[in-house]
Amino acid sequence: MVNKKIIIKNPSGLHLRPAGLLCETAVRFKSLITFRYQNNGVANSKSVLSVLGACIQCGDEVEFFCEGEDEEEALNTIINMIENGLGENEDE
Repeated sequence: MVNKKIIIKNPSGLHLRPAGLLCETAVRFKSLITFRYQNNGVANSKSVLSVLGACIQCGDEVEFFCEGEDEEEALNTIINMIENGLGENEDE
């Protein structure tokens, strides 16, 4: 298992569009991909409803956990996507 903490930079947090992109990417991997958020809540990164239910806002810290045969690649891809704004421009 590998894990990493990251701060969400998207101005609107993980609303439907970035949550959908996160899930769309996560399902491409065989590994279990989850994240822990405030108050030790845990969300399944492969479920849009689970991600939206976490109510992640801009500035929130989340910790991603990947476990499986492609865990390193999965974690690196997810973290890269978040660092790059999940397809959203911060100026929007």
